[in-house]
Amino acid sequence: MATKLYVGGLPYSTTQDELQEAFAKAGTVTSASIIMDKMTGRSRGFGFVEMNSDDDAQKAIEMWNGQDFGGRKLTVNEAKPLEPRAPRQDNGYGGGRNWQ
Repeated sequence: MATKLYVGGLPYSTTQDELQEAFAKAGTVTSASIIMDKMTGRSRGFGFVEMNSDDDAQKAIEMWNGQDFGGRKLTVNEAKPLEPRAPRQDNGYGGGRNWQ
C-alpha cells in the first residue's frame, strides 16, 4: 500500500522532478507534488511524496528528515489526513469578522 509523506522546508525553487528524483533514492515514488500559492504561483515551500510501500516511506523519512536540501532543513513525516474546517461566516463585510 502506498504511503503519503509530508515534505516541509523545501527551497522555493525546487521542482516536482527534483523532489521525485531525491526521494527515489529511498525507493519507488508513486507521485510527487509541490504546493503552489494560488495568488502568486510560487512554491509554498512544502509538498507531498507518495511512496510505493510503507518500507520505502520509512526509508525516505530516515534518509531525508532533518537533512539539508538546497540549503534548507527538511521536515519529512507521514502525511496526516486533512481535518475539516469550520464554515466561514460571511456577514457582508468580508473577512468573516462580526461587526456590531
